Amino acid sequence: MSKLVKERERGSLIVISGPSGCGKGTVIDGYLRTNRDHSWLSVSCTSRAMRPTDKDGVNYYFISKEEFEKKIKRNEFLEYTEYNGNYYGTPKEYIEERLASGIDVLLEIEVQGAMKVKELLPESIFIFIMPPSMEELRNRLVGRGTENIDSVFGRFKRAYKEINEYAKYNYVITNDEIDKAILKMQSIIISEKCRVDRIEEVYLANEEEEIHELLLDDKHFINKDVEI
Repeated sequence: MSKLVKERERGSLIVISGPSGCGKGTVIDGYLRTNRDHSWLSVSCTSRAMRPTDKDGVNYYFISKEEFEKKIKRNEFLEYTEYNGNYYGTPKEYIEERLASGIDVLLEIEVQGAMKVKELLPESIFIFIMPPSMEELRNRLVGRGTENIDSVFGRFKRAYKEINEYAKYNYVITNDEIDKAILKMQSIIISEKCRVDRIEEVYLANEEEEIHELLLDDKHFINKDVEI
C-alpha cells in the first residue's frame, strides 16, 4: 500500500551554537551515537593551534592562517568568523551533497557564523546550548586546564555576549544533565521533520468507488450484508 503522505527527502541543516564550555560538543556526540546513519557533523576549519586532545579532521581541520585566508579569497566557506585572534569557518564542500541525498547536516559554529548562515539559509534549524549557570560555565572553563587565565577570561567575557543572542535561535537547550539535553535535541529534530511545510504531496483519493473497493476488499466485510 502506498503512503498517504510524501515527505520532503532533502536533509535538514541544523546549526548549533553556545558559549565555550557549555558542552555542545558532548551533546552533539551523544545525538550522533544513535542517529549517525542519517546525520553528518560538518567539520569546520580553524587557524587556532591544536590542543593535546584534538584530532585533525575530527575536531577541526587545522590549517595555517595564511591558508585560511587563501580559502576565503576562493569563496570556499559557507561562513567564517574570527574569534580570539583565530579564524573559524564552515567549508561548503560536501554540505550540499549530503543535504540533497537526505542526510541531516549538523553545524557546530559560533553565534556570529550562525547568523550569517541564517541570512543565507533561514529555513535551517537553529539550536542554542545554554550552560546551567555562569558559575558552572566558569568551573568548566577553568577545569579544562588547557588555557591560561587571560584566555579563560576572554572566553568567559564573550559568553555573556553570546548568551544574550539566544532569542535569535529557534530552540534553547539547557545542558544541566547530558542525557536530558541529548533527548531534547533529538525531540526537536524529530518534531521539525513533522512540520507541514516538509510535506511535498498528500495522495488523497476521494473517489467514492475507490473507497468502496477498499472497504469491500477487507476480510471483515466479505459475505456480510453491509450497506456503504
